[in-house]
Amino acid sequence: MIRDLFVTRLYQAELAEHVPLPELATAIRHLAAEDGAGRRWAREHGYKGYTSYASLNDLPRRDPTIAALAKPLIRHGAAFADQCGFELSARPRLDSLWVNLLRGGGGHSAHLHPHSIISGTLYVEVPPGSGAIRFEDPRLPMMMAAPPRRPDAPEPLQSFVTVQPHPGLLLLWESWLRHEVLPGRGNAERLSISFNLA
Repeated sequence: MIRDLFVTRLYQAELAEHVPLPELATAIRHLAAEDGAGRRWAREHGYKGYTSYASLNDLPRRDPTIAALAKPLIRHGAAFADQCGFELSARPRLDSLWVNLLRGGGGHSAHLHPHSIISGTLYVEVPPGSGAIRFEDPRLPMMMAAPPRRPDAPEPLQSFVTVQPHPGLLLLWESWLRHEVLPGRGNAERLSISFNLA
């Protein structure tokens, strides 16, 4: 008998029919044009494009289209928290939210999101050749002499799992899960909205 232990969950939902993707794309591009501090931070940190991550922490107050996302993000976050078996005294709350405009060839190195319980991304525009998101087995630093996994091993046994996003896809994961955006091969802009729930 084989038992699966210590499961890492990845939540996926399709929001294309429930959120105004064209209006969100316009809002992201407007913020990228207006937010000089965010563009400067991206330049200084080698981020090929724009992110409001380090410059604006009030996007729902700035833009009603982004504000309208709070309810569905919290609803899906609560469903994911339940599927993770979290014992919470209240529903998760939207702790932070930022927009990303990644130019062709851009990526984002591996990282995690401290001080939150659930993190996620809603993909707004994903042109051909856009980089995928890749999740890393959190046990990798402890595997020592473990051999690599065969390419045909089932997904739960792989050391890395890659998801190619598309417009309207919502992904949620526990915030400790290390992930990265692989460099894209296209020239068009990949637009997304990322967030943390606490």
